[in-house]
Amino acid sequence: MRMQTRRRSQFSLRSARTVLALSLALCGMAGVSAQTAAPPLTPQQQRFHDIYKELIEINTTHSVGDNTLAARAMEKRLVESGFAPGDIQIFEPFPKKGNLVLRFKGNGSKKPLLLLAHIDVVEARREDWKTDPFQLQETGGYFTARGAIDDKAMASALVSVLGQLKQEGFKPSRDIILALTADEERGDALSNGAFWLISNKPELLQAEFGINEGGGGELRGGKPNLHRMQVAEKMYTTYMLEARDVGGHSSVPTKSNPIYALSAGLERLGNYAFPIKLADVTKTYFARSAPFATGQLADDMRAIGGGNPDAAVIARMTANPAYNAQLRTTCVATMVQAGHAENALPQSAKATVNCRILPHDDPEEIERLLTQAVGNDKIVVRNMGKPLRSPASPLNGDLVKTVESLTQQMWPGVPVVPAMSTGATDSRFLRNAGIPMYGVTGMFLEPSDARAHGLDERIEIQRLYDGREFLYRLVSEVAK
Repeated sequence: MRMQTRRRSQFSLRSARTVLALSLALCGMAGVSAQTAAPPLTPQQQRFHDIYKELIEINTTHSVGDNTLAARAMEKRLVESGFAPGDIQIFEPFPKKGNLVLRFKGNGSKKPLLLLAHIDVVEARREDWKTDPFQLQETGGYFTARGAIDDKAMASALVSVLGQLKQEGFKPSRDIILALTADEERGDALSNGAFWLISNKPELLQAEFGINEGGGGELRGGKPNLHRMQVAEKMYTTYMLEARDVGGHSSVPTKSNPIYALSAGLERLGNYAFPIKLADVTKTYFARSAPFATGQLADDMRAIGGGNPDAAVIARMTANPAYNAQLRTTCVATMVQAGHAENALPQSAKATVNCRILPHDDPEEIERLLTQAVGNDKIVVRNMGKPLRSPASPLNGDLVKTVESLTQQMWPGVPVVPAMSTGATDSRFLRNAGIPMYGVTGMFLEPSDARAHGLDERIEIQRLYDGREFLYRLVSEVAK
């Protein structure tokens, strides 16, 4: 009996020690968790989060989406912030393709400021993604969804920024115009969106200058490295390549199979490189980026910035797809279609080739080089729409100084670098209408993690909130 009592006492003591150790461990874990947990959102950050989530979760793809529903949702958010319904207009040239225009009236001492963002997104198939692309995911320090970056990040940030300014009683010195548009992701579809607005309602968008997507920050090793300010962009155009034949029975193959002919032409095009062309914006971009690179990359950037890179420099730099696209026009096959039955010889084979032409290149010369590169007169090369030229925006001294000042406040030591977008934005339509446009967002990404238009599009959560804060400060400063 005494032995059993002693054993029970020993067991109770060990149990108590175990419970105490576990409790201390859990307390330690809680302390670590408390130290690493993200700080709670401010009321304005929470409001921004809710706007962002709502906009993300409204499907605005061309195939099945509803841009008007998204525009109406943003209209409701703006009215809740204090804007009068009469300050906002919705234009719907086509069903479910609405565009929103808001005017925040200023005292008129300065010319208006245009804030532009598109709220349509590219297609996304659920079976391709790890998660539902139209349900905002908040895991691993990232926001993930279609439109998480392009362009619902900027659109929702601008809605929340103007809402905050309205609630704060901000009195702008100039009208602030917000345009949230449709159909940007359809390339040169000119029947809607920013092009429709500037063509049909130009008085609503006239401004001294505008701010849009197209720029943004670059991270290197997780740290801000440079802040791009887009002042120019490539021209967008698409070609259809087609090879045809009479076809026949698949049991009697011929040498004139259009699939083989087109495939050979596409392979030749894939191996072709358009000429290197250096413009002032390109040289400036590399010259200002060089001090923030190291080793051979820094030397190569300086060589391009100086305007006289040798063949070895060009070979090294164009091995990087992002740098290659800055230095030359590119044309790439994006879709193919061929044949009509598995047991029949194809009567035709088609390929879609998308080109991004340097703003200082001649589109007619590019078409000639493209046809030459395909190298088969049996392949018909047909342009699906003339590329729209767009002048570069002048480096606006006051705006550049403001962007540089705010960048130094938020990310000390990070340079602001003027840049040319390799992709197309709606800024080209406004530039052609005489409104200088500047792509700048304050949102930083790792180049290796750029997923816009791709699978599992995402942005670091804190980088998004930082970008929203940058835009708040920028709009406040240039409109005061």
